[in-house]
Amino acid sequence: MESFATEQSVHPITAMQESWSQGAIKKGSILEVVPDVACQQLAIVNVYLYGKPGAADRSWVLVDAGISTMCAARITKAAEERFYPRSRPAAIVLTHGHFDHVGALPALADQWDAPIYAHELELPYLTGRSSYPPPDPAVGGGAMSFLSRFYPRGPINLGSRVQPLPADGRIPGMPGWRWIATPGHSPGHVSLFRDSDRTLIAGDAFVTVKQESALAVMMQHPEVRRPPAYYTPDWQLARRSVETLASLRPNVVATGHGLPMYGEPMRAQLDALVRNWNQVAVPTHGRYIHEPAHTNAEGVVSVPPPVYDPQMMAVAGIGAVALSALLLRNQVSHHSEYYDEELRELEREQEWGTEEFATADDEASEWE
Repeated sequence: MESFATEQSVHPITAMQESWSQGAIKKGSILEVVPDVACQQLAIVNVYLYGKPGAADRSWVLVDAGISTMCAARITKAAEERFYPRSRPAAIVLTHGHFDHVGALPALADQWDAPIYAHELELPYLTGRSSYPPPDPAVGGGAMSFLSRFYPRGPINLGSRVQPLPADGRIPGMPGWRWIATPGHSPGHVSLFRDSDRTLIAGDAFVTVKQESALAVMMQHPEVRRPPAYYTPDWQLARRSVETLASLRPNVVATGHGLPMYGEPMRAQLDALVRNWNQVAVPTHGRYIHEPAHTNAEGVVSVPPPVYDPQMMAVAGIGAVALSALLLRNQVSHHSEYYDEELRELEREQEWGTEEFATADDEASEWE
């Protein structure tokens, strides 16, 4: 297991980045954020295991559940390595219910028979009542943004397995922690905070990688960034949520995407994100820039109309050029075949004429 929590005096961000570049941290490996919080990277997203190493059955908590059902086996393996073989969590807590945070949830809930907790405003998307607002592929400019038009929007239906988080801010199975409403990226998004050491599990309220860019996701250079733009339908609420989290002055942040970050360098970047929100966070063009998606306790009420998508238009333009080239090629091929046939016909006529002329010469010779 990789551990960086004990290296805060020697710039743990640098230590993590160097280990990543040297191949010491591999996706799917377990990174110890603080002694009782571990991060597992699964494809483009993180899950967190809360509990002391070696924790007994029902003595630990899983936060979020990965991108697909295939993550279930890897999460189970990580839990058994960190805790105890066949050890089950006391609960599964969701920061929100987007597809990349709930992929293995049905399988794990069945396997572990564990209760699931989420904010009450997130329940419509987890109980089959409503899909999330459509993504906005026009923002961000990267491959991840472009592909967001194909991402699942749900809903999934967890039925009675999922229940609202306690209204008093407590988190079942995580004594000393509290949940904080951080809507914007999703209607019922929450972040988890422990006051004693100011450890923050932020979810996607903000992240530490440029999530819109496939290259940035692959390189994993840690930097405080806005929430993933393509799935953020309310930018005003998102700003208030980041302001709330910045005011906590966290010492450690662990986000839904990207590596953990620590200390004053992280806080300085978080403050800069708040201070320059309109310039560095809010896209200049997009579906939800001027009007958010409207939601309530039953799900989505209304969304603004889609906007011009330059990436899609570029793809459409390339497709049109390719189609035109194909049609032109077929047209040229058709005409070429026509002219080839005409040429062959002319050659046959010439051959026939030559034969006729030769026959006439022979007949003339006989008369002579």
